[in-house]
Amino acid sequence: MTDESTYTHLLSLNYKANRINKTHQVKNSLKILVTGANGFTGQHFSKLATAAGYDVVPMKSNLNDIAALDAEILAIYPDQVIHFAGISFVASKDDEAFYRVHALGTSNLLNALLKLPKLPKKVLLASSATIYGNSANLFSIETQAPSPIDHYAMSKVAMEEMAKTYFDKLPVVIARPFNYTGIGQKDNFLIPKLVKHFINKAPRIELGNLDVEREFNDVSMICDAYLALLQFSESGEIYNVCSGQAKSLQNVVDTLSSITKHQIQIHINPDFIRANEVHRMCGDPAKLQTLLAKHQIQLHAPTLENTLGKMLTGLGS
Repeated sequence: MTDESTYTHLLSLNYKANRINKTHQVKNSLKILVTGANGFTGQHFSKLATAAGYDVVPMKSNLNDIAALDAEILAIYPDQVIHFAGISFVASKDDEAFYRVHALGTSNLLNALLKLPKLPKKVLLASSATIYGNSANLFSIETQAPSPIDHYAMSKVAMEEMAKTYFDKLPVVIARPFNYTGIGQKDNFLIPKLVKHFINKAPRIELGNLDVEREFNDVSMICDAYLALLQFSESGEIYNVCSGQAKSLQNVVDTLSSITKHQIQIHINPDFIRANEVHRMCGDPAKLQTLLAKHQIQLHAPTLENTLGKMLTGLGS
Protein backbone atom coordinates (compact mmCIF):
# COMPACT_ATOMS: atom_id res chain seq x y z
CA MET A 1 0.00 0.00 0.00
CA THR A 2 1.39 3.43 -0.94
CA ASP A 3 1.83 6.24 1.60
CA GLU A 4 -1.14 8.10 0.11
CA SER A 5 -3.47 5.09 0.09
CA THR A 6 -2.35 4.14 3.61
CA TYR A 7 -3.12 7.65 4.79
CA THR A 8 -6.50 7.72 3.05
CA HIS A 9 -7.38 4.37 4.61
CA LEU A 10 -6.43 5.70 8.04
CA LEU A 11 -8.67 8.72 7.60
CA SER A 12 -11.52 6.52 6.41
CA LEU A 13 -11.24 4.31 9.47
CA ASN A 14 -11.05 7.32 11.75
CA TYR A 15 -14.13 8.96 10.23
CA LYS A 16 -16.29 5.85 10.13
CA ALA A 17 -15.35 4.22 13.41
CA ASN A 18 -13.66 7.01 15.36
CA ARG A 19 -10.63 4.82 15.80
CA ILE A 20 -7.41 3.91 14.00
CA ASN A 21 -6.45 0.38 12.99
CA LYS A 22 -2.96 0.07 14.41
CA THR A 23 -1.95 -2.40 11.69
CA HIS A 24 -2.26 0.32 9.04
CA GLN A 25 0.30 2.85 10.23
CA VAL A 26 1.88 5.50 8.03
CA LYS A 27 5.03 4.03 6.54
CA ASN A 28 8.34 5.72 7.34
CA SER A 29 6.61 7.98 9.87
CA LEU A 30 7.17 11.67 9.34
CA LYS A 31 8.28 13.91 12.16
CA ILE A 32 5.74 16.69 12.78
CA LEU A 33 6.73 19.71 14.86
CA VAL A 34 3.65 21.01 16.68
CA THR A 35 3.70 24.48 18.21
CA GLY A 36 1.07 25.06 20.87
CA ALA A 37 0.89 21.30 21.41
CA ASN A 38 -0.41 21.70 24.97
CA GLY A 39 -3.34 23.86 23.90
CA PHE A 40 -6.88 22.74 23.14
CA THR A 41 -6.35 22.12 19.43
CA GLY A 42 -2.75 20.99 19.84
CA GLN A 43 -3.68 18.18 22.20
CA HIS A 44 -6.44 16.86 19.95
CA PHE A 45 -4.26 17.09 16.83
CA SER A 46 -1.25 15.46 18.49
CA LYS A 47 -3.36 12.51 19.59
CA LEU A 48 -4.80 12.08 16.10
CA ALA A 49 -1.43 12.36 14.34
CA THR A 50 0.25 9.96 16.77
CA ALA A 51 -2.51 7.40 16.25
CA ALA A 52 -1.99 7.76 12.49
CA GLY A 53 1.66 6.78 12.86
CA TYR A 54 3.36 10.18 12.82
CA ASP A 55 6.21 11.13 15.13
CA VAL A 56 4.75 14.15 16.93
CA VAL A 57 7.23 16.49 18.59
CA PRO A 58 5.87 19.39 20.70
CA MET A 59 7.84 22.62 20.52
CA LYS A 60 8.94 23.95 23.89
CA SER A 61 10.67 27.24 23.05
CA ASN A 62 9.06 30.66 23.30
CA LEU A 63 8.44 32.02 19.81
CA ASN A 64 10.06 35.29 20.77
CA ASP A 65 13.24 33.69 22.15
CA ILE A 66 15.06 33.52 18.84
CA ALA A 67 18.23 31.79 20.05
CA ALA A 68 16.33 29.03 21.87
CA LEU A 69 13.89 28.67 18.97
CA ASP A 70 16.67 28.31 16.39
CA ALA A 71 18.46 25.71 18.50
CA GLU A 72 15.33 23.64 19.10
CA ILE A 73 14.26 23.70 15.46
CA LEU A 74 17.71 22.53 14.39
CA ALA A 75 17.71 19.75 17.00
CA ILE A 76 14.24 18.51 15.99
CA TYR A 77 14.80 18.84 12.24
CA PRO A 78 11.10 18.32 11.39
CA ASP A 79 9.67 16.90 8.19
CA GLN A 80 6.48 18.91 8.63
CA VAL A 81 5.36 21.77 10.86
CA ILE A 82 1.94 22.78 12.13
CA HIS A 83 1.73 26.08 13.94
CA PHE A 84 -1.01 26.44 16.58
CA ALA A 85 0.81 28.56 19.16
CA GLY A 86 -0.95 31.83 19.78
CA ILE A 87 -3.43 33.71 21.92
CA SER A 88 -6.70 31.89 21.39
CA PHE A 89 -8.94 34.04 23.59
CA VAL A 90 -10.20 36.83 21.36
CA ALA A 91 -11.28 38.99 24.33
CA SER A 92 -7.77 39.21 25.78
CA LYS A 93 -6.97 42.78 26.87
CA ASP A 94 -3.28 42.68 25.90
CA ASP A 95 -3.53 44.04 22.36
CA GLU A 96 0.23 44.21 21.83
CA ALA A 97 0.59 40.53 22.68
CA PHE A 98 -1.58 39.57 19.70
CA TYR A 99 0.97 41.07 17.29
CA ARG A 100 4.02 39.98 19.30
CA VAL A 101 2.89 36.35 19.22
CA HIS A 102 0.91 36.01 15.99
CA ALA A 103 2.97 38.18 13.64
CA LEU A 104 6.47 38.44 15.11
CA GLY A 105 6.41 34.98 16.69
CA THR A 106 5.38 33.35 13.42
CA SER A 107 8.06 35.29 11.58
CA ASN A 108 10.65 34.00 14.05
CA LEU A 109 9.43 30.44 13.49
CA LEU A 110 9.66 30.71 9.70
CA ASN A 111 13.12 32.27 9.90
CA ALA A 112 14.28 29.40 12.10
CA LEU A 113 12.97 26.87 9.57
CA LEU A 114 14.86 28.62 6.79
CA LYS A 115 18.11 27.91 8.64
CA LEU A 116 17.66 24.13 8.40
CA PRO A 117 20.01 22.30 6.00
CA LYS A 118 16.92 20.70 4.44
CA LEU A 119 13.59 22.51 4.47
CA PRO A 120 10.44 20.82 5.82
CA LYS A 121 7.99 19.35 3.32
CA LYS A 122 5.06 21.43 4.56
CA VAL A 123 4.48 24.28 7.02
CA LEU A 124 0.81 24.72 7.98
CA LEU A 125 -0.11 27.95 9.75
CA ALA A 126 -3.40 28.19 11.66
CA SER A 127 -4.89 31.60 11.04
CA SER A 128 -8.53 32.45 11.79
CA ALA A 129 -11.87 33.06 10.09
CA THR A 130 -12.19 36.21 12.18
CA ILE A 131 -10.20 37.99 9.49
CA TYR A 132 -13.37 38.07 7.35
CA GLY A 133 -15.25 40.27 9.84
CA ASN A 134 -18.77 41.19 8.77
CA SER A 135 -18.62 39.56 5.40
CA ALA A 136 -20.86 40.71 2.56
CA ASN A 137 -20.94 37.08 1.42
CA LEU A 138 -23.30 34.58 3.02
CA PHE A 139 -20.41 32.10 2.87
CA SER A 140 -16.94 33.64 3.20
CA ILE A 141 -14.49 32.58 0.49
CA GLU A 142 -10.70 32.59 0.56
CA THR A 143 -10.36 35.20 -2.19
CA GLN A 144 -12.41 37.95 -0.55
CA ALA A 145 -10.71 40.91 1.12
CA PRO A 146 -10.19 40.69 4.90
CA SER A 147 -12.31 42.97 7.09
CA PRO A 148 -11.04 42.51 10.66
CA ILE A 149 -12.91 44.24 13.47
CA ASP A 150 -10.49 43.85 16.39
CA HIS A 151 -6.81 43.45 17.25
CA TYR A 152 -7.04 39.67 17.40
CA ALA A 153 -8.30 39.45 13.82
CA MET A 154 -5.96 42.22 12.65
CA SER A 155 -2.97 40.37 14.11
CA LYS A 156 -3.99 37.28 12.15
CA VAL A 157 -4.15 39.37 8.97
CA ALA A 158 -0.67 40.68 9.79
CA MET A 159 0.54 37.10 10.26
CA GLU A 160 -0.91 36.03 6.92
CA GLU A 161 0.55 38.95 5.00
CA MET A 162 3.94 38.37 6.58
CA ALA A 163 3.74 34.63 5.84
CA LYS A 164 3.03 35.34 2.16
CA THR A 165 6.50 36.86 1.88
CA TYR A 166 7.85 33.34 2.60
CA PHE A 167 5.80 31.61 -0.10
CA ASP A 168 8.82 31.60 -2.42
CA LYS A 169 11.13 30.28 0.30
CA LEU A 170 9.12 27.71 2.28
CA PRO A 171 6.20 25.36 1.48
CA VAL A 172 3.80 27.44 3.58
CA VAL A 173 0.04 26.82 3.67
CA ILE A 174 -2.46 28.95 5.58
CA ALA A 175 -5.61 27.49 7.16
CA ARG A 176 -8.53 29.66 8.25
CA PRO A 177 -10.58 27.64 10.76
CA PHE A 178 -14.11 28.72 11.60
CA ASN A 179 -15.53 28.35 15.11
CA TYR A 180 -15.15 24.95 16.71
CA THR A 181 -15.40 23.40 20.15
CA GLY A 182 -15.08 20.12 22.00
CA ILE A 183 -13.92 18.41 25.16
CA GLY A 184 -10.94 20.19 26.69
CA GLN A 185 -11.79 23.73 25.62
CA LYS A 186 -11.59 26.15 28.55
CA ASP A 187 -14.86 27.41 29.96
CA ASN A 188 -13.97 31.06 29.36
CA PHE A 189 -15.05 30.20 25.80
CA LEU A 190 -18.75 30.44 25.08
CA ILE A 191 -19.77 26.85 24.32
CA PRO A 192 -17.94 25.22 27.28
CA LYS A 193 -19.40 27.96 29.48
CA LEU A 194 -22.90 27.07 28.31
CA VAL A 195 -22.29 23.35 28.71
CA LYS A 196 -21.01 23.85 32.26
CA HIS A 197 -24.13 25.81 33.20
CA PHE A 198 -26.37 23.03 31.89
CA ILE A 199 -24.35 20.32 33.65
CA ASN A 200 -24.69 22.23 36.93
CA LYS A 201 -28.41 22.86 36.32
CA ALA A 202 -27.77 26.58 36.78
CA PRO A 203 -31.02 28.56 36.92
CA ARG A 204 -29.74 31.46 34.78
CA ILE A 205 -26.90 32.61 32.57
CA GLU A 206 -25.77 35.96 31.15
CA LEU A 207 -25.24 36.07 27.40
CA GLY A 208 -24.98 38.58 24.58
CA ASN A 209 -26.77 38.56 21.24
CA LEU A 210 -28.58 35.23 20.79
CA ASP A 211 -29.12 35.82 17.07
CA VAL A 212 -25.45 35.75 16.03
CA GLU A 213 -24.66 32.85 13.72
CA ARG A 214 -21.51 30.77 13.85
CA GLU A 215 -20.25 27.42 12.73
CA PHE A 216 -20.01 25.33 15.88
CA ASN A 217 -17.81 22.62 14.41
CA ASP A 218 -16.30 19.70 16.27
CA VAL A 219 -12.57 19.88 17.01
CA SER A 220 -12.23 16.35 15.61
CA MET A 221 -13.29 17.54 12.15
CA ILE A 222 -10.89 20.46 12.29
CA CYS A 223 -7.97 18.21 13.24
CA ASP A 224 -8.86 15.70 10.51
CA ALA A 225 -8.72 18.59 8.03
CA TYR A 226 -5.37 19.80 9.36
CA LEU A 227 -3.83 16.34 9.03
CA ALA A 228 -5.12 16.06 5.47
CA LEU A 229 -3.82 19.55 4.61
CA LEU A 230 -0.36 18.62 5.84
CA GLN A 231 -0.40 15.71 3.43
CA PHE A 232 -2.19 17.04 0.37
CA SER A 233 -2.45 20.86 0.37
CA GLU A 234 -0.71 22.95 -2.26
CA SER A 235 2.03 25.26 -1.00
CA GLY A 236 1.28 28.96 -1.16
CA GLU A 237 -2.46 28.40 -0.82
CA ILE A 238 -5.09 29.44 1.75
CA TYR A 239 -7.90 27.10 2.78
CA ASN A 240 -11.05 27.66 4.80
CA VAL A 241 -11.46 24.88 7.35
CA CYS A 242 -15.20 24.84 7.80
CA SER A 243 -18.44 22.94 7.28
CA GLY A 244 -20.52 25.75 5.76
CA GLN A 245 -23.19 25.09 8.40
CA ALA A 246 -24.00 28.01 10.70
CA LYS A 247 -26.39 28.02 13.64
CA SER A 248 -27.54 30.77 15.97
CA LEU A 249 -26.53 30.92 19.61
CA GLN A 250 -30.21 30.50 20.45
CA ASN A 251 -30.11 27.20 18.56
CA VAL A 252 -27.21 26.03 20.73
CA VAL A 253 -29.14 26.89 23.91
CA ASP A 254 -32.23 25.11 22.59
CA THR A 255 -30.17 22.03 21.72
CA LEU A 256 -28.64 21.87 25.19
CA SER A 257 -32.10 22.24 26.71
CA SER A 258 -33.39 19.42 24.54
CA ILE A 259 -30.54 17.08 25.47
CA THR A 260 -30.52 17.79 29.21
CA LYS A 261 -34.25 18.53 29.70
CA HIS A 262 -33.12 21.57 31.69
CA GLN A 263 -34.57 25.01 31.07
CA ILE A 264 -32.31 27.95 31.82
CA GLN A 265 -33.23 31.61 32.21
CA ILE A 266 -31.21 33.83 29.88
CA HIS A 267 -30.30 37.37 30.88
CA ILE A 268 -29.08 39.51 27.99
CA ASN A 269 -26.12 41.53 29.25
CA PRO A 270 -25.59 44.66 27.10
CA ASP A 271 -21.89 44.60 28.04
CA PHE A 272 -21.56 41.36 26.06
CA ILE A 273 -22.84 42.98 22.86
CA ARG A 274 -20.36 44.93 20.71
CA ALA A 275 -21.40 47.68 18.33
CA ASN A 276 -19.28 46.17 15.53
CA GLU A 277 -20.18 42.58 16.32
CA VAL A 278 -19.85 40.00 13.54
CA HIS A 279 -23.42 38.84 12.99
CA ARG A 280 -22.66 35.78 10.84
CA MET A 281 -19.45 33.84 10.43
CA CYS A 282 -19.80 30.95 8.02
CA GLY A 283 -17.32 29.67 5.47
CA ASP A 284 -17.41 28.22 1.99
CA PRO A 285 -15.74 24.77 2.22
CA ALA A 286 -15.60 24.22 -1.56
CA LYS A 287 -11.84 24.70 -1.97
CA LEU A 288 -11.00 22.28 0.84
CA GLN A 289 -13.59 19.76 -0.30
CA THR A 290 -12.29 19.86 -3.88
CA LEU A 291 -8.74 19.23 -2.70
CA LEU A 292 -9.72 16.30 -0.49
CA ALA A 293 -12.01 14.79 -3.11
CA LYS A 294 -8.98 14.39 -5.38
CA HIS A 295 -7.62 12.00 -2.76
CA GLN A 296 -10.91 10.21 -2.04
CA ILE A 297 -11.30 11.90 1.35
CA GLN A 298 -14.53 13.29 2.73
CA LEU A 299 -14.51 15.05 6.09
CA HIS A 300 -17.06 13.87 8.61
CA ALA A 301 -18.73 16.79 10.39
CA PRO A 302 -20.39 15.64 13.64
CA THR A 303 -23.78 17.20 14.29
CA LEU A 304 -24.15 19.93 16.90
CA GLU A 305 -26.15 17.46 19.00
CA ASN A 306 -23.32 14.94 18.84
CA THR A 307 -20.64 17.48 19.78
CA LEU A 308 -22.63 18.94 22.68
CA GLY A 309 -23.57 15.46 23.87
CA LYS A 310 -19.90 14.45 24.07
CA MET A 311 -19.08 17.65 25.96
CA LEU A 312 -21.92 17.13 28.43
CA THR A 313 -20.69 13.59 29.09
CA GLY A 314 -17.01 14.51 29.20
CA LEU A 315 -17.33 17.57 31.43
CA GLY A 316 -19.94 16.00 33.67
CA SER A 317 -17.93 12.85 34.42
